[in-house]
Amino acid sequence: MNKKLEQFKTLIANAKNIVFFGGAGVSTESGIPDFRSKTGLYNLKSKYGVPYEVILSHSYYESHTETFFKFYKEFMINKSAKPNYAHKYLADLEKTKNVTIITQNIDGLHQIAGSKNVIELHGSIHRNFCEKCAKLYNLDEFLKLGDVPRCPICNGIVKPDVVLYEEPLNELTLTKAMIALQEADLLIVAGTSLKVYPAAGLISYFYGKNIVVINKEKLTINREIKLQINDSIAKVFEEIS
Repeated sequence: MNKKLEQFKTLIANAKNIVFFGGAGVSTESGIPDFRSKTGLYNLKSKYGVPYEVILSHSYYESHTETFFKFYKEFMINKSAKPNYAHKYLADLEKTKNVTIITQNIDGLHQIAGSKNVIELHGSIHRNFCEKCAKLYNLDEFLKLGDVPRCPICNGIVKPDVVLYEEPLNELTLTKAMIALQEADLLIVAGTSLKVYPAAGLISYFYGKNIVVINKEKLTINREIKLQINDSIAKVFEEIS
């Protein structure tokens, strides 16, 4: 094991309160594409005449609802995806350490791996709600409700509980994330470009000195980084297991 991995293991061992702040890169090795890399979703040629990033906006959802759901079901839901070593390591670590996961992902893989203390900044594909009567539907139920999913009770549209562009993040969720970061003494930032706000701005609430960045490409942030490892996230966690 190289010196950086040994240092990472030591930082984890000595930490009392750990926050793992993860982005799309955490789940790419589970078969879920990211958004902003060269091969990411936003750089693919669109099948719908507008960029995929536009389709994930609230205004497009309202004006082109059927197309939105077609895209959403094809590109945002992957029922075959399984937790990778990063998800599994963090779930095991939670058994012996105070660990909070703040994720920008909506895939629910951290919970599937066994993590309990997960803050989902952008929601989850596993929660869906009727916009008219507020009835909740899980993913399997949602997928049975038709091309444009409608509530069997009131015929309202059933919307995924995910944050689209032009929609605000949940205030309670943001507050929980801020408190967790303020109380942490180790912050692990992984698989994120830190270009999506307000999520990216949350790391300013970390007041500790130990920031570890794990990213395939070098990440520059406006904070002093204790350790940067430019490698596969799942591979890093597998090697320190």
